[in-house]
Amino acid sequence: MSTIAKLKPKHFLWEVEGRIAKIRLDRPERKNPLTFDSYAELRDTFRDLVYADDVDAVVFLPNGGNFCSGGDVHDIIGPLVKMDMKALLAFTRMTGDFVKAMLNCGKPIISAVDGVAVGAGAIIAMSSDIRIATPEAKTAFLFTRVGLAGCDMGACAILPRIIGQGRAAELLYTGRTMSAAEGERWGFYNRLVDAAALEADALDMAARIVSGPTFAHGITKTQLNQEWSMGLDQAIEAEAQAQAICMQTGDFERAYKAFVAKEKPVFEGN
Repeated sequence: MSTIAKLKPKHFLWEVEGRIAKIRLDRPERKNPLTFDSYAELRDTFRDLVYADDVDAVVFLPNGGNFCSGGDVHDIIGPLVKMDMKALLAFTRMTGDFVKAMLNCGKPIISAVDGVAVGAGAIIAMSSDIRIATPEAKTAFLFTRVGLAGCDMGACAILPRIIGQGRAAELLYTGRTMSAAEGERWGFYNRLVDAAALEADALDMAARIVSGPTFAHGITKTQLNQEWSMGLDQAIEAEAQAQAICMQTGDFERAYKAFVAKEKPVFEGN
């Protein structure tokens, strides 16, 4: 295993507090767009999180009242129109690898959304395990509005599983904004909270998760993702094997001993 808490990224803000990593994109004057460099650095960070034993959860936070305005028009879209097919495919694979890294990092991810979360910003929220937003949050999968398909970075696979096929199709065909109220009603957002309480609420949720059996949480995340492509019999067998693995952990024994002693278990993540 390795450590990641002292990471010093160049293209986003990173802070670790109590085994919870906080990420903020750091271009608030432009509503925090992504660049080629920030995409790649985020991808690599989430790949490294698989092996990190000093972070148990990640929280994406807004900066300057906005979450993320997607790919930077000047720094990304401008150069893309001049690229050949080989370079374009390298870029789209790289952005997809960022989502894969989020899904496979083994750590629960919470997105706390305020202001705009559009394009790739909406994808970051979509690819998180839990999403909390303010009533002012505006979420849009804008790809058709720049002449592209809605099937970007896993949107056609993941979004229908969250909000349903018809609702996902509407958002992906039209590129229209999903209001915060719609997002909560449709199940995209777990809940809405006032902007002043957003960060504290998201960090409280992360702290509750981190206080639990974190090794087992990693198993839960793996099964949530892998069971998308399984039949029911496969899924039940996979969960039987996963649960048997968790029964070998010290946390399982700690929980039993705490129950017998009528105490609250203290989990250690092993």
